Amino acid sequence: MALIVQKIGGSSLADVARIRHAAERVVAEKERGNDVVVVVSAMGGQTDQLVAMAQELHDRPPGREMDQLLASGEQVTISLMAMALMQRQQHARSFSGGQVAVHTDGVSTRARITDIDRENLRAVLEAGGIPVVAGFQGIGPEGEVTTLGRGGSDTTAVALAAALEADECHIYTDVDGVYTTDPRIVPEARRLAKITFEEMIELASLGSKVLQIRAVEFAGKYSVPVRVRSTFDDGEGTLITVEEEDMEKALVSGIAHNEDEAKVTIIGVPDRPGIAHAVVGAVSRENVNVDMIIQNQGEHGKTDFTFTVPRSDYPLVMDTLDPVCKQIEAEALTGSDRIAKISMVGVGMRSHAGVADRMFEALSREGVNIQMIATSEIKVSVVVDQKYTELAVRALHEAFELDKPVDERDHIH
Repeated sequence: MALIVQKIGGSSLADVARIRHAAERVVAEKERGNDVVVVVSAMGGQTDQLVAMAQELHDRPPGREMDQLLASGEQVTISLMAMALMQRQQHARSFSGGQVAVHTDGVSTRARITDIDRENLRAVLEAGGIPVVAGFQGIGPEGEVTTLGRGGSDTTAVALAAALEADECHIYTDVDGVYTTDPRIVPEARRLAKITFEEMIELASLGSKVLQIRAVEFAGKYSVPVRVRSTFDDGEGTLITVEEEDMEKALVSGIAHNEDEAKVTIIGVPDRPGIAHAVVGAVSRENVNVDMIIQNQGEHGKTDFTFTVPRSDYPLVMDTLDPVCKQIEAEALTGSDRIAKISMVGVGMRSHAGVADRMFEALSREGVNIQMIATSEIKVSVVVDQKYTELAVRALHEAFELDKPVDERDHIH
């Protein structure tokens, strides 16, 4: 008998019919002889509706009240799912995050899990029952309701799987696994049977929307095998697990793209110590994450400094840096919020040379100009004009033959 944690997302719980269907998935796993813990999100669209109502009523809704409000979404689905399971003669019991208890720090709307009590869930499992747990929420040090931020239900599921030493954590969603790239851009994209934690973390951070990066980081830290599956179709999905020897056969596992990017360039910056700190420090104090950074070798004691930030933060960053540029005597501040980052990821890059060159050649053939480049051990990222996003993704998918099984690809040696 295995212990499986099943997380069911909001799109799979959007109405009563879908809740019934999701319950059948839970019962099927139970009838295979496995113990099951279910983690649910709010019904599809409900969280957005609650946020919209809060913003209509208050210019800056207080964090504590937002936690109270947003946690109500999962309160609805745990009860409805428990009822659907009971109707199928299952002993089910619903739990809020506080009732489990999922302990968090006290940061409103973006809390982090610090510990999880196991006793209440273990008691239901030992009685042959199915605990149904509210994802996305917990309880802070002062007994206050806390929420984990967007995608927090994935994190709850993986954390419970780690705490209960589950055999696997299944993330049920509206896609049937992790693909070599977005199938909406490349219909020939292939579903991956397996991918490493390291590769999935990179893909999640680079724009893949299948899983939240926090959940994958948690899974990798505690070695919790995660399987992404479809609520609506049968299939094994994609297993996210530790790196195995045969995984290096795949030169590139996937291509991610992110259009939620903006580029900022400071021209003619005095080339002296402390300039990078003055620029990046000012942006960081506004709680804006800086991503790719390039500092060009300048002439006559001047240099150019370029970096990327989330597109939604672009106006704030430009306003913040205007006085900074005057202070450091820069010649000009420019930027663009019409860029995209295209990234290739694969653990096979560690043992193969020439990946970046092959990438640049493929983009050059299509007339796609590269504005910035960043590399790591298992990824190569480039920034291009946003209008070339789909063209670049298709060109790279074809160049690296990702539509073919790994053994049939033309590898670089």
